[in-house]
Amino acid sequence: MATITSAQGNKSLYDFKTTTIDGAPFDFSSLKGKKVLIVNVASKCGYTPQYAQLEELYMKYSAKNFVIIGFPANNFMSQEPGTNAEIKEFCTSKYNVTFPMMAKISVKGKDMDPLYQWLTAKEQNGVVDAPVKWNFQKFMINEQGQVVDFAAPGDKPFDDKIINWIEKK
Repeated sequence: MATITSAQGNKSLYDFKTTTIDGAPFDFSSLKGKKVLIVNVASKCGYTPQYAQLEELYMKYSAKNFVIIGFPANNFMSQEPGTNAEIKEFCTSKYNVTFPMMAKISVKGKDMDPLYQWLTAKEQNGVVDAPVKWNFQKFMINEQGQVVDFAAPGDKPFDDKIINWIEKK
């Protein structure tokens, strides 16, 4: 058990880097001290209207050390076929998204992004096994960069589970 515990404590969100939807490098260590909601998103999904609720949630809580990070992914029925530029245009023109969006990645399978390998496997994050079931699965990361929980794709951004986590001191 001690080996597992020490392995769990070795990695945090702050150990990862990625690329923004505009192609710039992004280091998650820049989010130290913030609660982070990571969401895999898609433009042609039944849950796509959650973009509007995610933006509303971001606007409501962003001044309170909270950020949402969107990761477009085309892993489910080709519901995110566009390029990063097309995805950005869609999100900003249709839903006025202002929360940070990252470049399109894979959230499952053999080409799964290392961040999602960490988010979805208890052996890596130390908290929960949470394979991505569909678009708009939400991962809750605390101010220390640790996974604390996740919400299912169908759980709306203003679900009590998410709001209680954000508002908890």
